[in-house]
Amino acid sequence: MVNVFDLFDPARQPAVPRPENDALAVLNGHLETARREVTDVAQTYDILGKVLSAHARRMFDSHSDRLRQTLDKVQRLAGALRDRQGAGSLQTDWDAYLRDSRERLVLSLDALRKRGDVFLAHEEAGCPPVLAYDYDVVMDGKDLPYPCNYVLLKITPPAGVAVKDWKRPYVIIDPRAGHGPGIGGFKTDSQVGVALRDGHPVYFVAFKRMPEKGQYLSYVTRAEAAFVREIMRRHPNAPKPIIAGNCQGGWATLLLAATNPDLTGPIVINGAPVATWAGAVGVHPMRYNAGVLGGTWIPMLLSDLGGGLFDGAHLVQNFELLNPSRTLFRKYTDLYLDIDKGDARFLEFERWWGGFFLLNEPEIRWIVEQLFVGNRLVKNEARIEPGRPVDLKQIKAPIIVFASHGDNITPPQQALNWIAETYADVREIRIRGQRIIYMNHDQVGHLGIFVSSQIANKEHAEVGSTLKTIEALAPGLYEMRIEDYAGDEANRRFTVGFVERTLDDIRALDDGHFDERPFAAVARFSEIQAQAYDMMVRPLVKATVTESMAEMNRALHPQRLSRALMSSRNPVSAQIEDAAATVAAGRRKAAPDNPFLAAESLWFDMIEQSIDLFRDQRDMLFELTFHTVWGTPWMRAFGRTHEARRTLKSLSELRGLPEVTAAIFNIERGGFVEAVIRMLILLAENRGTVRRDRLERSSRVLTQDEPFRSLSAAQRAMIIHEQTLIATYEPERAVETLPLLLKTPEERDLAVKIVQYVPGAIEEMSPHTLDLLQRFHTVLGLSPVTEDILADPLRRADGPAPPTVAAMPPAVTGAVGGDAEPVVAPAPGHARPSPRKRRDATKRNGGGEEAAE
Repeated sequence: MVNVFDLFDPARQPAVPRPENDALAVLNGHLETARREVTDVAQTYDILGKVLSAHARRMFDSHSDRLRQTLDKVQRLAGALRDRQGAGSLQTDWDAYLRDSRERLVLSLDALRKRGDVFLAHEEAGCPPVLAYDYDVVMDGKDLPYPCNYVLLKITPPAGVAVKDWKRPYVIIDPRAGHGPGIGGFKTDSQVGVALRDGHPVYFVAFKRMPEKGQYLSYVTRAEAAFVREIMRRHPNAPKPIIAGNCQGGWATLLLAATNPDLTGPIVINGAPVATWAGAVGVHPMRYNAGVLGGTWIPMLLSDLGGGLFDGAHLVQNFELLNPSRTLFRKYTDLYLDIDKGDARFLEFERWWGGFFLLNEPEIRWIVEQLFVGNRLVKNEARIEPGRPVDLKQIKAPIIVFASHGDNITPPQQALNWIAETYADVREIRIRGQRIIYMNHDQVGHLGIFVSSQIANKEHAEVGSTLKTIEALAPGLYEMRIEDYAGDEANRRFTVGFVERTLDDIRALDDGHFDERPFAAVARFSEIQAQAYDMMVRPLVKATVTESMAEMNRALHPQRLSRALMSSRNPVSAQIEDAAATVAAGRRKAAPDNPFLAAESLWFDMIEQSIDLFRDQRDMLFELTFHTVWGTPWMRAFGRTHEARRTLKSLSELRGLPEVTAAIFNIERGGFVEAVIRMLILLAENRGTVRRDRLERSSRVLTQDEPFRSLSAAQRAMIIHEQTLIATYEPERAVETLPLLLKTPEERDLAVKIVQYVPGAIEEMSPHTLDLLQRFHTVLGLSPVTEDILADPLRRADGPAPPTVAAMPPAVTGAVGGDAEPVVAPAPGHARPSPRKRRDATKRNGGGEEAAE
């Protein structure tokens, strides 16, 4: 820094700032900014090109294929008409078709009349849950210190189903996204049905149509925590409950587990939007709605027009507009075409779809502002209450995430990217003792995740039946794969594998973060809009809207009005009921080969394709508009303050965390239990797949055999966590210090037999597994491995007595957050010790493929 004398000292002039130097610095700064902006603009144009290319290619491929199929159908139809004309029966076919179509139209209108009656009856009853099971009300949220409209239901098992109170309870949280509760137990083949058939007590978190006055979203989270505590009180001998959240109930489950980390067992997140900015360019257009149609101020205005209540019918209408050909057209033409099969299935679904629920304005504002527009949950900026942040790292229980590539509402990127945004590396997941398992379905749609019988009987059933196996995994990140199966459909057992994954595997599902940068500008502009509306428009709207006007707005909503007008309370509909009864009594169907039936189906297909073409063009226009408006240099500069993502630790910082330091400090401490668990973790090879049969053997040993059986779940979890960190950061010392944990030859011999029993027969082991087993024998001074250990060594009558828990050192005791019955599977991706050369070169022909034990 120069002083005033330097300014006039010729000898110091080179060190004195000069105007020309300032100008040069400014010029260089502008050039650097220009280069950066040119790069960003080029990337924006690249995104626009991808949008055009992806949409155009998909529209061309899809609609050209459908057009070819349509032309083939037209050609076949023309031939059929010529044949009937030649046979002289065309007029007869036409008359039969007209009669048949009129009758089907009357029966379809009567089904819509019934839907209207179901809607009005459901509304009058307060929109109770549409569960396929009986239930008892256990707790009502309105009676809690922070009252809300949530209730806890206990599902009554149907006849022939026995529930065991000592089994881990299931708690299912349904989405509050416009519809009412019940979708998780909508059918007998559902999440509820799967859990009941396995003997688990099942509880259902439902909600009433009207929120309590002054209810906030934090009150809901407090109520859910109180529900879980009550369930734990009712089942003192059972492990902590499994919490399953569907869609919006998924992120609500994450809020519950993050704010109450010691309360829940494993949590299952089905199709839940968490990283709401994420998605693939040209594939997932729904995420652009806020940037094209408006931000937080819209639900604020709609809430004010509803007298402080946001109408869930608005959300349902948005869902229907997402795929209008299906929800606004094909749903009704399918009813018309198949009306002779009955309308029971249609009415059953519509009872749930037409149950519209309300939210208080602060609730919908939190959801839109903190989650969908602001993406704050992922950025660790969400506040459920003033001064009460939500940190997803605080979740201690295992997390199972179910997503689908066929889900256009919650694509896999939104369901999974929060993992890569929350943790610096898989090592941090292990350091925190966390187990995260995800499963990606290829094609099931959003609702299919919750209501599909096939999904219930396969994916949900396997998640339920392998939960103890999931908890057997060492901390880390895994993908659950359901591959082959055995047995008939009634007794089918699937082959389940857990593939070790890294955060790069999660990131590979996405196409980068650059396409998410414009959302930051949307988030900031949404905040400004909300503030402007709150200050300048809201007072006028609130002064204008009365309670009767708000109720009228809800009654006249198109979703409600279309159903009510078709009900029997409309005098015109009474004539439909009489006509339908007459038609049903004398129904005369047209012959299946009637060419006019084919023409009718063809006409419906063409209309459906036209609507789909409109939808595809609309989606392309939305995405192009979004990136054109919000991807400019000015908008990027405007949103720069909202671009910041969660600050993650470096790998060196992870190595210095207290959990790692404490684990390494205890590397020479412990006894029989620590040694067995450490060897099982070290036995992992990095080939990638953990087979469930080996995990089941590990689970049987470490939960049912002494001395492991005497451990509490907290003790077992702590030992697994500590030994995982030792195996990850000090793999060589972990092997070398085994003799310090196993003092006597008898202990050493029994320990290595247990470890060899878990992977199974020698011929099924990979070379690495066998090499590492031989090294254990060498370090412990035992003879080489020469024979199989196929029976549980701790259950052999002639074997040595296992060490008792009482003999274990105090380092074993302690508590960890969350509940698990974890048993050891290897830590994914840890740096394993290099196997030493074996004394005994065991001869094997071939050698089976071995997954990580």
